[in-house]
Amino acid sequence: MNFIKKLNYNLNRALIVDPAARNKIEVLLLYPHIKALIIHSFTNFLYKKKLYFLARLISNFGRFLTSIEIHPGATIKEGLFIDHGIGVVIGETAVVGKNVHMYHGVTLGGTGKAKGKRHPTVEDNVVIGAGAILLGDIVIREGTKVGANAVVLESTNPHTTVVGVKAKEVVKKG
Repeated sequence: MNFIKKLNYNLNRALIVDPAARNKIEVLLLYPHIKALIIHSFTNFLYKKKLYFLARLISNFGRFLTSIEIHPGATIKEGLFIDHGIGVVIGETAVVGKNVHMYHGVTLGGTGKAKGKRHPTVEDNVVIGAGAILLGDIVIREGTKVGANAVVLESTNPHTTVVGVKAKEVVKKG
């Protein structure tokens, strides 16, 4: 999908999922996730051309402007809607499918310094609640709903809801 068609799709998607959105001009000018997606389209193009430094430099400007950090290497399909946007982080090898709805404070992160695929793949039509943390090379299957503040460390089944915090004590001193 070319840039203009993808932008138009993203603007229409915002109008569909956000009851506060009134028109495309408002969404284009005032919604930080649209700015972040526009910047990501450009930085992803540069990244694929192996212009890594320039891509990261512009990406950092985008993070400053929108408070949304999308690594230039991430793959983002059309229809991503980031509600409120502040604090979202999408890592280098993350893949975000079509029509994903994520809220503020979401992290699609890695778990260490491993090379290769190390960030989550989020399939189509997934909803990720505020503050959710998805870590590692896992797959969030189509239609999954991830609850607010959930910590997801394992792949999910399609059309399920996952909630809760996975952390548990592993070392006890004394």
